[in-house]
Amino acid sequence: MSEQSYNKLSKWYDFISGSGEKKIKNKGLNILNAKEGEQILEIGFGTGNSILSMAKSVGKSGKIIGVDISQGMLDIAKVKVDKAGLLDRVVLKHEDATMMNFNSDYFDAVFMSFTLELFSDTQMITILEECKRILRINGRICVVSMLKKNKKPSIISRLYAWGQKKFPEYVDCRPINLQQVLKNEGFVISKSKEMSVWGLPVEIALAEKSK
Repeated sequence: MSEQSYNKLSKWYDFISGSGEKKIKNKGLNILNAKEGEQILEIGFGTGNSILSMAKSVGKSGKIIGVDISQGMLDIAKVKVDKAGLLDRVVLKHEDATMMNFNSDYFDAVFMSFTLELFSDTQMITILEECKRILRINGRICVVSMLKKNKKPSIISRLYAWGQKKFPEYVDCRPINLQQVLKNEGFVISKSKEMSVWGLPVEIALAEKSK
């Protein structure tokens, strides 16, 4: 979707995403396991719920930086962070993830949830190469995404695929082979878990930047 579409969606995003998506994101955060004092980047933070969780985990000595293409999402997330009293450890940027400019070997971890699969194959490579550059050695990346499975797709998966073709501005996430995508960019998978949302397969993968 375009930035304008996400801006329009921002007011309704928490309602639309519902408890199912929230449950999976929270599982991804548990797998990431943010620690006191860490510097963590979230790409595509949306309305900021994951930002809040990680900011509490890293404490006053840590820092959470978020980038999102939607100013509308950022505005809502900033209000949440302010209300939670966490502005001292959170930086939110209105920025395209394919054009990030952070120092090398800076972050302890990167988190993405229902974001990576929004990009084209070429853009995914660009983003993951940048993630690898900005992560410290043994830094970790946790990605939650819709999962492309080799077996015959279910009726729900086929309906979703039809919706993607018919309404690409609204049905934007596409299933990907997450582990293979990460491995192709040199990440080492350390943990993975399959779940489902609305009957569609989802995978959470935790990987590390190898030496």
